[in-house]
Amino acid sequence: MKTFTLPGTDLVVPDVVLGLMRIQDKTDDEVRTLVRTARDAGITFLDHADVYGDDLHGCERRFAEAMALSPAERDEWVIQSKAGIVPDGPYFDFSYEHLVASVHASLEALRTDHLDVLLLHRPDALVEPEEVARAFSELHAAGKVRAFGVSNHTPGQIELLRRYVEQPIVANQLQLSITHAPLIAQGVASNMAALDQSVSRDVGTLDYCRLHDITVQAWSPFQAGFFTGTFLGSPEYAELNAVIDRLAAQYDVPPIAIATAWITRHPARMQVVLGTTTPERVAGAAQGSDVHLTRAEWYELFRAAGHTVP
Repeated sequence: MKTFTLPGTDLVVPDVVLGLMRIQDKTDDEVRTLVRTARDAGITFLDHADVYGDDLHGCERRFAEAMALSPAERDEWVIQSKAGIVPDGPYFDFSYEHLVASVHASLEALRTDHLDVLLLHRPDALVEPEEVARAFSELHAAGKVRAFGVSNHTPGQIELLRRYVEQPIVANQLQLSITHAPLIAQGVASNMAALDQSVSRDVGTLDYCRLHDITVQAWSPFQAGFFTGTFLGSPEYAELNAVIDRLAAQYDVPPIAIATAWITRHPARMQVVLGTTTPERVAGAAQGSDVHLTRAEWYELFRAAGHTVP
């Protein structure tokens, strides 16, 4: 598993992250097996959110109950959580009061005294950046959050925050897979009239993040679209899977590793956030970190997914 220092921090992190949004109904043994499988594969970064689970902080509590980490064991992990979604609305709340209360509740649920990374979970149209800055500064000064980032934010939304927030924005968690790749595909075919792919839907978010040392964390890395099911093994993506299967055999890895490798091959140095609760899939996906696709292979996968290369 390849690692790197998360820009703006002293955290050494792996290419692949274990997301824990689906563990609410798992037994202690199932949670422990999942997490230990990830650790054995080199994954030492865990992704949570306050809204994951049947109730607020449900998955965070389930994790802490199952793992019962000692202080020394806690320090072996980079633990990230998110705040800002109010599911009862539904709406978003980036107020000072909501963010601070959410972090305190996450710390209690996780049975830890700090988060390594806190992300703002989807943009709040009513954001007052001074409120975010106040919350971040208080949480940072108290040692309750070490680093801060965002999720699903545009360059303009990040710039607004950066005008007020003292700490660096170190991550932006965005949806990305071979088949759901507007972050990348638009730039490949820019300025091509009548081609839908050439339409900019994110105002150059990927390039912006690269320019400002913001690590992109790719969520739903195996989803065909917005929670529409995986493309792996799907007959709707027969051409893509034929290429994936051929490369998997060539590199002696499972197909899921090739889907991971397509993202980690990108020079933006992105992290792949896994959402599966199947240990075998976690172990297989992790192998993709060590597969370095050639340019020809990367573009072959890109074309086979239906993207245009002019």
